[in-house]
Amino acid sequence: MSGSIYGNLFRISTWGESHGKGIGVVVDGCPSGLQLNEEMIQAYLNRRRPGQNKYATERQEKDLVEILSGVFEGKTTGTPISMVVMNTNQRSVDYSDIANYYRPGHADYTFDEKYGFRDYRGGGRSSGRETTARVAAGAIAKSILSQLGIEVCAYTKSIGDITIDYKNCNKENILTSPVAMPDLTASLLATELLEKRMQESDSTGGVIECIVTGMPAGIGEPVFEKLDANLGKAILSIGAIKGIEFGSGFNAALSSGSKNNDNFQINEDGKVSKLSNHAGGILGGISDGSEIIFRAAVKPTSSIAKAQKTITKTGENIEVSIHGRHDPIIVPRAVVVVESMTAITLVDMLFMNMTAQMDHIKKIYKK
Repeated sequence: MSGSIYGNLFRISTWGESHGKGIGVVVDGCPSGLQLNEEMIQAYLNRRRPGQNKYATERQEKDLVEILSGVFEGKTTGTPISMVVMNTNQRSVDYSDIANYYRPGHADYTFDEKYGFRDYRGGGRSSGRETTARVAAGAIAKSILSQLGIEVCAYTKSIGDITIDYKNCNKENILTSPVAMPDLTASLLATELLEKRMQESDSTGGVIECIVTGMPAGIGEPVFEKLDANLGKAILSIGAIKGIEFGSGFNAALSSGSKNNDNFQINEDGKVSKLSNHAGGILGGISDGSEIIFRAAVKPTSSIAKAQKTITKTGENIEVSIHGRHDPIIVPRAVVVVESMTAITLVDMLFMNMTAQMDHIKKIYKK
């Protein structure tokens, strides 16, 4: 199975299965001298780990990270950083029944069609638990961005038909809300909706919004290495994500050029700015210096106890109810995953841009 490596100059390689011995990641391309320890990584993993409230899976995993290489005396050495999180609370027996049928909404059928074999214990590599490795790597990327004055902040914008009111938002609420909403009024309404869905043995989807501040203009390439295209690939690689939009997104299709275009101006300090940000901070695949804003649509959890129709591996039509320890909603725990994949992509593209600039400077000096 290929496709477990992401990035060019800042590269991550994730490994492990949901019900294997552990989940891990190798981060290659991290500069030397960056302060890094397990506590810094753990702070991000704690935001993703299961069992924190009744709106997440009951699987009890502490998700304790161990750094195996690439760090000495609290600083990165410039060599590959290897990290592992051991699985300690697997209950593979919960999945023994599904070995012979395909769960609706999951990758069971497509795995069998592609490989002729699958790890049915929680989905193996297609399990959401794989994102543990991404978050560990994302913690490093976010630390690098912090040194450059760049911040990535993601949060739950909506759950079902409950949407935040920006007038009531406070960034500090993201870490205290059980559904990662910055608007606590909307958060309460969202939990009431989740209670209803849980009583119905059903699940709910939602939208994650991400804002990047401090990103300089000029990052990204105009054709196949567009900043928004690479962010799109990164975010859509997260299993539950089914759509992404930047700035005004699909609403731009309902607008006119005169309204959708972001007019430029020179500020009093002589810097370029825009009067609006319908483009979401990216023009022609290149950052324009304003906030990068995008939203990702997250599907409802596929594993539900409500009866669904499916087929067995031998072609028999059956009806199933999926039981076990599953999230009634994926969105809150996916917020930090979106942050992580965003940070990893930004660091990679910043490094690519710096390399291009250095090559240009060297050519000038040679002349």
